[in-house]
Amino acid sequence: MQNNALIAHSETELYAWLRLTLEPGIGSVGAKNLLARFGLPQQIFEAKFTELMPIVGEKLALQLREPCSLAIQEQINKTVEWLQKDPEHHILTLADNAYPQSLLDTHDPPILLYLDGQIEVFQKQAIAIVGARHATLGGEQNAHAFAKYLAQQDWCVISGLAKGIDAAAHEGALASGQFGATIAVMGTGINRIYPAEHRDLAWQIKKNGALISEFPLDTRSAAHHFPMRNRIVAGLSRGVVVVEAAQKSGSLITARLAGDLGKEIFAIPGSIHSPLSRGCHQLIRQGAKLVETGQDIFEELGHPVREAAPQPDEISQKKGDIPIEFQQILAMIGFDPIVPAVLQEKLAIDDAQMSQLLIAMELQGLIVRLVDGRYQQKHGTA
Repeated sequence: MQNNALIAHSETELYAWLRLTLEPGIGSVGAKNLLARFGLPQQIFEAKFTELMPIVGEKLALQLREPCSLAIQEQINKTVEWLQKDPEHHILTLADNAYPQSLLDTHDPPILLYLDGQIEVFQKQAIAIVGARHATLGGEQNAHAFAKYLAQQDWCVISGLAKGIDAAAHEGALASGQFGATIAVMGTGINRIYPAEHRDLAWQIKKNGALISEFPLDTRSAAHHFPMRNRIVAGLSRGVVVVEAAQKSGSLITARLAGDLGKEIFAIPGSIHSPLSRGCHQLIRQGAKLVETGQDIFEELGHPVREAAPQPDEISQKKGDIPIEFQQILAMIGFDPIVPAVLQEKLAIDDAQMSQLLIAMELQGLIVRLVDGRYQQKHGTA
């Protein structure tokens, strides 16, 4: 494969694209207006002041006519060094054949994308899985299981590399063993992993999918970057699956953006008592498709399902293999977290017996202990 940025650009063209996105005050709208008028960035910087002024105003027209500033030149040089450092580093511009068509069809496609990983991922059909950063264990298990199932069907799972649901979705997709299983859309520069504890996860995504960002190298995390990231998540995907979300959350923004683009919205229902279920329930009331299995998603999309062999860790224990006393406790727990004292009162047993039962069930993989001391059933697969 031809190396990185030079897929479709000469060095001069690359410098012009980078400068266009780095010039202060131009912004995405201004840059696209200039591209619409002049065609390519190098033509913009060769244009006359009188041609530029009606589009961007006097101040910016003068700025564009001046040589590149030292700060921008240093950033361009650093970017070129980044590109040459690794054959899996790429920059895709609006003029590249490899630029994803799904983004070109949106209202506000990024002028360029920094990509670290496998550029072939854009050839796969994609679906986004998003949700709360401070997710419940059950929510993370659902995200992992749905993502793994979808990736086993040779779909690419897209999420935002955040804690909670995003991370679980990436990990589930990677667990499928499929090439190009997942894309992480970043709200920082491509060389700045956020959160930092996801460095190992990011490395796995790079090797089996791709990290992408529209932000220049070294761009730090900022609150206003995440809605920008969310529009890319929505734009790349055939649909968006919301696993857990509060009523006011970035996940709902992603779902709204996807809906505005005519994409399918899916929501996994949860407990009526959980604040993290309210966003999903709100989406369902507004017309999102309620999904309980990965197959529900494909049925809505009209996509045929191929057999996906379950992995060993996904094979649920048959009811007959579980002792009767454990089955009784599981029935009492249901699928919402519960405090041991409630179980103990229902079973009319002492502290020692209750503790012994819970430990045995936890070791058998039937329940999990949450950080607040409550217990919850370990969920099955999508």
